[in-house]
Amino acid sequence: MLAREQKKALIDQHGTHPTDTGSPEVQIALLSERIGQLTEHFKTHQKDHGSRRGLLMLVSKRRRLLDYLKKYDSDRYKGVVQKLGLRK
Repeated sequence: MLAREQKKALIDQHGTHPTDTGSPEVQIALLSERIGQLTEHFKTHQKDHGSRRGLLMLVSKRRRLLDYLKKYDSDRYKGVVQKLGLRK
């Protein structure tokens, strides 16, 4: 889980206004942070298949949000991808 301060910092950084918690940009940023934490977790716990299933669900949810953003507002999509460094 993300710490409260860490989550607040991500929301402040990616939100469109101070109380923004539901925009696709914020959701993608939160999911990306959690995916990074789980990736680090698997470096020491290779056989944790329950958490691996959760990771796959988070990745697919982030993918769906990115597809939605790309379909409806490609400029915001490009900004999120660049800001989070998702594409190489």
